[in-house]
Amino acid sequence: MTNSMAIVREQVDSSERNSPSSAEAADQRPRWGLSVLDFVRLGLLLAGVLCVLTGLLPRDEAADNMRRIGPLLLFLGSVIVLAELTRQAKVFDVIAHRLAILGRGHYPALFVLCVLFASSTTMLLNLDTTAVLITPVMLALAVPARIPPLPLAMTTVWLANTASLLLPVSNLTNLLAADRVALTATGFAAKMWLPQLVSLAATMLFLWLWYWRRGRRDADRYLPPAPIRPANAKERVLLYITAAACLLFILAIPFVGNRIGIAATIAAAIAVLAFAVFDRASLRFSLIPWRLLVFVVGLFLVVPTLGRLGLSDLMHTLIGSDSGAAGAFRAAGAGATLSNIANNLPAYTAGEAVVPPENHNQLLALLIGTNIGPIVTPWASLATLLCLEFCRTHGVRVPMLRFVLTGLGLAVAGTTGAVAALLVFG
Repeated sequence: MTNSMAIVREQVDSSERNSPSSAEAADQRPRWGLSVLDFVRLGLLLAGVLCVLTGLLPRDEAADNMRRIGPLLLFLGSVIVLAELTRQAKVFDVIAHRLAILGRGHYPALFVLCVLFASSTTMLLNLDTTAVLITPVMLALAVPARIPPLPLAMTTVWLANTASLLLPVSNLTNLLAADRVALTATGFAAKMWLPQLVSLAATMLFLWLWYWRRGRRDADRYLPPAPIRPANAKERVLLYITAAACLLFILAIPFVGNRIGIAATIAAAIAVLAFAVFDRASLRFSLIPWRLLVFVVGLFLVVPTLGRLGLSDLMHTLIGSDSGAAGAFRAAGAGATLSNIANNLPAYTAGEAVVPPENHNQLLALLIGTNIGPIVTPWASLATLLCLEFCRTHGVRVPMLRFVLTGLGLAVAGTTGAVAALLVFG
């Protein structure tokens, strides 16, 4: 055991020397410079605009699509700003360190606490929050606690996807589905709580077997880190106010119905006001997730155009129109497969267009496939892509063969179990 701990310490010390902290990693993301992925997003938007200008997508249909996603864009932009300012106030760092302290050096306890942390963030604040903000926090925790970083990384990579079923706010696709089947936040949760529970159970099982158990981590115990405390009164005020803004948003979810974007905007405005008073320099244009918003707008112009050019016929062939169990499993399988070939958001939007309006269970099964399924290929969801990028910037090597094979197993088991739970509960 002593030798194992020495190896872990040496590896983590090396990671500490070569890898940035969570705040530094976030600051290293492109602000004004454009990456290759940024050009892809802008190209998608340009392609969408050209589809409208050339008449491939009728302007009335394009306008209807923009009106539909307008509230979703307001929510998405606001909740990312709220989460980013909450990160800058070190709320997530404080929580992560407190959880590691609460685990008292026992890996099984830490495992359960990390699952609760990542899944709660995904469910209540959005999967992109887990991908962009919780991933670097968890990886930074590996250094002071002498924890191998790969188990922490895979916890956020998987749970950013598989824990995104419970509420409309958990995922952009959920907001689309809830709008389509006319479910409030509480109604959506009442329909999806059992599939979400099954998905979490499958994720925990695969995480423990393949990444967390004794044979995978080379140590029996970890070193509980010191707690993070605000350095001065200004940091303390920002910590409390941003945490309160997040809590206000979470408590509002069951009551605001389809005005979730307004609730997120109010909560974000509280955080922005606090930083305007106590740390104005942190308020930058880069807080606005324009890359994500550009991607979504372009997607909702290009995918309907492709649907008119034959994609809808292909999706109908894959998904069918059976309202029973066979149709549900077929839709989930098609959604998961297409997500890993392309990406989960276009896979859902293309599938939604061909599911009959009255087939609510089939639509929710498609949603399950596009939420749980995108964990096999690195590009299957934006959350997976972002988590793996933070692993790269922290010097954490993710064995790609094991990533694909274990992800495939979890995608099949989790999707099958969640759809079965949906049908049984329904």
